[in-house]
Amino acid sequence: MSSAFNQRINSLQQSDTHRLLRDVNRGIEKESLRVQSDGNIAQTPHPSAFGSALANPHITTDFSEALLEFITPVCQSVDEALTWLSEIHQFSYAGLNASDTASTETLWAASMPCILPNDAGIPVAQYGSSNIGQMKTAYRLGLGERYGRAMQTIAGVHYNFSFSDEFWAAYQEQCSTAGRLQDFKTQQYFHLIRNFRRYSWLLVYLFGASPALCQTFLGHDRHALSRRGKGTLFSPYGTSLRMGDLGYQSSAQESLYVCYNSLDEYATTLSGALTKPIPEYERIGTHRDGRRIQLSTALLQIENEFYSSVRPKRVTHSGEPPLTALMERGVEYIEVRCLDVNPYLPMGIDAEQIRFIDAFLLYCLLEDSPAIPPEECKAIGVDNKTVVNNGRNKDAQLRYGGKLTDVPAAARELMNSIEACAGVFDQAKDSSNFSAAWRSQLNKMNDDEALPSARVLADLADFGESYFNFAMHKSREHAQGFADNPLSAERQQYFNDCARQSVEKQAAIEAADKTDFETFLANY
Repeated sequence: MSSAFNQRINSLQQSDTHRLLRDVNRGIEKESLRVQSDGNIAQTPHPSAFGSALANPHITTDFSEALLEFITPVCQSVDEALTWLSEIHQFSYAGLNASDTASTETLWAASMPCILPNDAGIPVAQYGSSNIGQMKTAYRLGLGERYGRAMQTIAGVHYNFSFSDEFWAAYQEQCSTAGRLQDFKTQQYFHLIRNFRRYSWLLVYLFGASPALCQTFLGHDRHALSRRGKGTLFSPYGTSLRMGDLGYQSSAQESLYVCYNSLDEYATTLSGALTKPIPEYERIGTHRDGRRIQLSTALLQIENEFYSSVRPKRVTHSGEPPLTALMERGVEYIEVRCLDVNPYLPMGIDAEQIRFIDAFLLYCLLEDSPAIPPEECKAIGVDNKTVVNNGRNKDAQLRYGGKLTDVPAAARELMNSIEACAGVFDQAKDSSNFSAAWRSQLNKMNDDEALPSARVLADLADFGESYFNFAMHKSREHAQGFADNPLSAERQQYFNDCARQSVEKQAAIEAADKTDFETFLANY
């Protein structure tokens, strides 16, 4: 830890500013594949019990019609956010047993997908006939054309996080920084993001839970994975294959350098990717058989196509591009995107993990965060790949503090600083929960067989299971747990009302369109 970090955290502790950490804002977005009883990806449409995927505030779809995405509202309490997420799961399991869906469908309990057919058999999400709905589907068709549909069936957990304006105002005064509060917030969020990119390998190491996968995910593609039995591929020391070359990666994006040194530089470098033509994508074309199959032939169709472990975010107006919202109104929150679905947890994430992430994010804010030049950006990528593919290997090294360091040694040094941040959160909330969450992660490092990735591989070996059988067992176990704990009538009615209202909202959006889709897209 730097002397500046010590000074900043001491200032927090000695003032009332740390009390404002009670009002941290959190939201969770969790993805889950719908699967049939035989473990194949569901072929049924988005269940009508869930309403409109375009307009339901809590249940939508990601890439595939079968890939559900659950969204909590913004909460200031960890327990409140998890209660929302639990209720959405409870409602969804009940909805999967509605009359128009196969009663044997369940939610897949892991990040790496179930048994997959060829690309054509993976259904792309549908959002209706409105211009925005057509755009969402065309974007996903483009992803399938560019990267293959199998890659897009991977599930993850996204964690949205922001400090309150009251905290930012007090912290700005503590930093003796003049200027508009929003400008200070934006600058500091990018400060946090740069450090997140430097150190997010720690989250992958501690919470990675996808060291194995079903062979149908790769088909006959070449790979360097080990084999177990007929259908399981795995990395012996891997942590999160989802975050590596087999997951949310793109060879075309390897040359893309997005700069996080300021909002202007971020917008400029990302905007360039939205206009840079790619010959491979030009050969695909934008239309086939009279239907649009990608939004453009540029390196990125839209900003969200850029695969990143963290994003600066701003709530957008209807039809507003994310970059426009950021440039006009600044950063509002960050989105953490490097979290696997933990198959041992019914919701894929728990309070202990969230509290540790909060402490980690506070560390990223308080530690010095110099600009990241292109050469450091490349080194960060190398470090991440090391932990993804080989993180539990005692001989694995990454560049930490300007020199090559064993992963466990670097992790322990980082943990020492994060401990102080967990203590500040406990001070703010008059609790010991954050320090307990930190201690639990430290215990994993002292016994790395307790890491989720190690547990998965141990279970596959101990029980002689395939990845498919392991994940299917966990999926059924979680499904039964939610079935045994149904929603109250009042909460069931709330989610029923959300579903009904979302259908009405989609109809209103479709009725309000005044231009054809191609004109809408050109204006967008």
